Amino acid sequence: MKKIIYIAVLLFGLSAFSYAQNVDSLANSAVEQNTSYVNDSVATQVTGELPAGKNITKAMADSAYAKGDYAEAIEMYEYILANQGVSAAIYYNLGNSYYKNKNIARSILNLERAHLLDPGDSDIRFNLEMAKSKAVDKVDTVNEIFITTWIKNFRNCFSSDGWGTMGIVLFVCALLLLGCYIFGKALVLKKIGFIGAIICVIFVIISNIFAYQQKKILTEHRGAIIMEPSVTAKSTPDAGGTDLFILHEGHKVTIKDSTMKEWREIQLEDGSIGWVPVQVLEVI
Repeated sequence: MKKIIYIAVLLFGLSAFSYAQNVDSLANSAVEQNTSYVNDSVATQVTGELPAGKNITKAMADSAYAKGDYAEAIEMYEYILANQGVSAAIYYNLGNSYYKNKNIARSILNLERAHLLDPGDSDIRFNLEMAKSKAVDKVDTVNEIFITTWIKNFRNCFSSDGWGTMGIVLFVCALLLLGCYIFGKALVLKKIGFIGAIICVIFVIISNIFAYQQKKILTEHRGAIIMEPSVTAKSTPDAGGTDLFILHEGHKVTIKDSTMKEWREIQLEDGSIGWVPVQVLEVI
C-alpha cells in the first residue's frame, strides 16, 4: 500500500513538473509579446543615428550612463530592447536613465516593465517607488485586509519562473522525505519523513498557484501608464462624455476594457472608472 502511495505521489510530481514547464513556456511567450510592445513603442525613438550594423552592447550603454550622457544611454538601451530582446536589467537601466533625464512618465513605464519581469528585485521596487513619488497624481488605494497584502507581497518575491523552479525543488524534497517515511526503519525517521513530505507538498501547491498567477499578470498586459501631460477621463467612450477626473503623466492605471478601437476603459487604485483615448496610454 505504501509503495502504491509513493508511486501515486511520483505521478503527481511528474504532472507538476509538466505544469511548471508549461508555465515557463507561457512566461517566455509573454516576454516575446512584451518585445513586440517595445518594438512598437520605441520605433519613433530609435532614430537611426546609431551607426548601421554597429554592435551596441549593454556595457556601452552603461558607460554612457556612468558618464552622465543620459540621452545617449537612453538611445542605446532602447536600441538593445528593440533589436536584442527584453530583460529586467535593461528596463531597469533605461528607467533610471529616463529618471535622470527628467522624463518621469517613461521612467515609471520602464521600471514597471522591469518589475513585471523580476518582481522580487528590491532595487527595482525602490527606484520605482522613487519615480512614482515624482508623479503629480496621488490617489488613495482601496483598503484591503492585511492577509491579502501579505500574500501579494509574498507572491512578488519571485517571478513565474522562480516559483516554478521552487515547486520542482520542493517536490523532489517531498519525494525524498516520503521515501524516508516508507522505507525508513527508525520511528523518528518515519515521523520526520511523513511531516516533512506533507509540508513540502503544501508548498509545492502554493508555488504552482503563485507561478500561475505571476504568469497571468505577465501575459494579460492590463497595466498602463498615462504618457500625456494631462488627460480627462470620460463617462463614456466619446469626447462628448461627462468629465469624471483628470490624470497626469506617469500615473499607472488598469485597463478594464480594450474592445473599443480608439478608447480604453481604465480603473484607478481607488476603484474609480473612466474612459480615455488609447493614444494617451502606453501598455506596461
